[in-house]
Amino acid sequence: MIMQGQWWDTDIEQLNLRPAPICDAYLINGLAGDSYPCSENRMFKLKVIQGKTYLLRIINAALNTHLFFKIADHNVTVVSVDAAYTTPYGSDVMILTPGQTVDALLTADQPIGMYYMSIIPYLSASSLAPAPPRKVINSLIVYKGATSTTSPSRSLMPSQINSVSTAHRFSSNITSLVGGPYWTPVPLHVDEKMFVTMGLGLEQCPSETKCAGPSGQRITGSLSNRTFLMPGTISLQEAYFYNISGVYTDDFPDQPPTKFDYANFRVHTDSEKKMIFPERKTSVKTLKYNSTVEIVVQNTGIITTESHPMHLHGFNFYVLGYGFGNYVPARDAKKLNLVNPQMHNTVGVPPGGWVALRFIANNPGAWIFHCHMDAHLPYGIIMAFIVENGPTPETSLQPPPSNLPQCTHDPTIYESPTTNVGLSY
Repeated sequence: MIMQGQWWDTDIEQLNLRPAPICDAYLINGLAGDSYPCSENRMFKLKVIQGKTYLLRIINAALNTHLFFKIADHNVTVVSVDAAYTTPYGSDVMILTPGQTVDALLTADQPIGMYYMSIIPYLSASSLAPAPPRKVINSLIVYKGATSTTSPSRSLMPSQINSVSTAHRFSSNITSLVGGPYWTPVPLHVDEKMFVTMGLGLEQCPSETKCAGPSGQRITGSLSNRTFLMPGTISLQEAYFYNISGVYTDDFPDQPPTKFDYANFRVHTDSEKKMIFPERKTSVKTLKYNSTVEIVVQNTGIITTESHPMHLHGFNFYVLGYGFGNYVPARDAKKLNLVNPQMHNTVGVPPGGWVALRFIANNPGAWIFHCHMDAHLPYGIIMAFIVENGPTPETSLQPPPSNLPQCTHDPTIYESPTTNVGLSY
């Protein structure tokens, strides 16, 4: 297992700031390697035997950063993404969004020696905060028989920290393994179609607070001009199960309130000016059990374009296609892959572009759809689906457990996303 991560030399509460502070180091299996003077003698080493093939399970556990991954002088064959089998895909570099997993085969087919296995951050946004240094973090592939005096072969990483084309080439070439274990064909009939704009916005800076956003405002998030407000006293799941009113509104829109040049945002009208300041609501969309839902997620240029890793709880989804610029149904719908689309639970939306998703709502309950960067959870780049019960007890939501902890938090204060406080049990 190859675990990628981030490390901060600060109080964890500081990570809730907007924007969050830059991490002090990136890690491979908990070690920063020779890229930092304090850790140059502490580097993860994977020992291999020439001629053998190894399954690498690679996890991006970094909170806030997409990471490029590469092994010097070696290609790998991707066989699974997000625990869903893929058509074997050979590549010399990979991109993993926060929380994403890749299974890849590595064949030790090079001369006996040592080879760097490296990561480097991928930053697709314009500078809203100081960018981390362009530092390659190394671990080692060590062939049996290699001497300790051997100089490792270095990984030739993407030349730019914002190498959009490299990230897109990898992500868009993955396809499902048709006929493989757990494969199911993509549903062709669609019951619910949604076009969701996604990105950043602004909100008024709280009094006696210094905010880092444009014009001294505070940066916030937006899904179709909504910023998600966390419930304060009870979870969405409980509110739905017990039919408690006043906790959420069932009005998340299928279309954004205003049509505009999404990827190249400029303020021309009052309605476009309003798009900069999204409405704060606990907004959900209710789905019939077993309905098929198609979502086109369109990244906007409001504040800045950026690749956001969108993650859906409770489901895998088909990734039907990616593109740059504005999604145009008459042009782009016919390009969607309905034969062997990749399956994911997390997908990076191209900066200033779009991704088309489809899933079957066959898991009853309240499920959030959100940006998987930890720093963007307090921004409110979140919405929720409520899937109604199916026709049988097995397809119906079970009651909350008797020992379910109660919500006691202030909904205006961000809490760790790992607890799902205020969302579901």
